[in-house]
Amino acid sequence: MSPAVKVYGWAVSPFVARALLCLDEAGVDYELVPMSREAGDHRKPDFLGRNPFGQVPVLEDGDLTLFESRAIARHVLRKHKPELLGSGSPDSAAMVDVWLEVEAHQHHPAAAAIFVQCIVSPLLGGAPDQAVVDENVAKMRKVLEVYEARLSASTYLAGDDISLADLSHFPIMRYFMQTE
Repeated sequence: MSPAVKVYGWAVSPFVARALLCLDEAGVDYELVPMSREAGDHRKPDFLGRNPFGQVPVLEDGDLTLFESRAIARHVLRKHKPELLGSGSPDSAAMVDVWLEVEAHQHHPAAAAIFVQCIVSPLLGGAPDQAVVDENVAKMRKVLEVYEARLSASTYLAGDDISLADLSHFPIMRYFMQTE
């Protein structure tokens, strides 16, 4: 019998990895439905019926179909491990939300741009655009200064316990750490 939860995508994607990380952290039995980016599986009609934007991951949890990795992560943790969302109090939940927003709007764009230039472009036969790398390294320095200040005052981003705010950084940082 196959698990009730299915994730469509390729595990190498940092977005798919975010969903899988949360499923693993919550101890959820799931099936990764392999897809091929090269074959354009994410552009085929059956997949576009799951996500009209043609992006991975897509999560099917019984009758519920979700896309967008951060929404999937929140759903999985709300359902299976709400303490990782700061469920102890409205204040702790708000702190998780703040640092998730920082990750999404400050950290991820810079880290992802560096990842694309330094890892993805060469894999696709191109050369990194050093101006893009330099611009985003400067942005990352500023973001990481804010993180350093925050983490000098608390154990984790949202407080004294690990949360989705921390976990959400892992997938793109895994690749960022492989760059020069």
